[in-house]
Amino acid sequence: MTRTRTARLRDALTAPASSTRLQAALSAGTTPEPDQVGVLVERCAVEPDFYVRDMLTWALVRHDASAVVPLLLTELGSDVPQARAQALHTLSKIGHPDTWPAITRALLLDADDEVARAAWRTAAGLVPAGQEVDLAETLSTQFGRGGRDVQLSLSRAFVVLGDPAAAVVERAAADPDPAVSTHALATARLMEDPDEGFDAAIHDARRVVALRAAPVVAG
Repeated sequence: MTRTRTARLRDALTAPASSTRLQAALSAGTTPEPDQVGVLVERCAVEPDFYVRDMLTWALVRHDASAVVPLLLTELGSDVPQARAQALHTLSKIGHPDTWPAITRALLLDADDEVARAAWRTAAGLVPAGQEVDLAETLSTQFGRGGRDVQLSLSRAFVVLGDPAAAVVERAAADPDPAVSTHALATARLMEDPDEGFDAAIHDARRVVALRAAPVVAG
């Protein structure tokens, strides 16, 4: 009977209608079955709809972590960026501290923005006490990367790291590259006041960086 349910789940998760796939993922999480974990993980790598992917993650979190985590760790080595990103996202939701070693430097610096964003968020949530500065040093190499959403994700990771990362951010704020220093300055503002809007923080940081670069006019 379990095999039949798993086969039906696989069929439903490949249906053309996203609403059918969404309902299938919801059902899989509502009534967890160990044999369905592999099907759910496989679908995460190729599912095009954001809401269905989010429901797949919810369904996996509802299953026993001992069955889910090993498959997710395998996905971190996938050649498919979405597989890596979704596995990281799901690991961040499970939040098991033993998965920290799997969040490698390669994932933190992944060329795919979605993978890197997921890795930053997951790492910031799982980093063991005493290793925050090392993580901050790695993350600081990504200041200035990408557009608004990518930069916001990195800033949020630093907000989670908090005080241990402050000196690293302060040093990056003095970087000669204006993109790096602007992003670091905005991040420092958010670390001081997480409720401040990112766009406002970036706007103010750009003004500070521009003033620094302005020529000094002799009196």
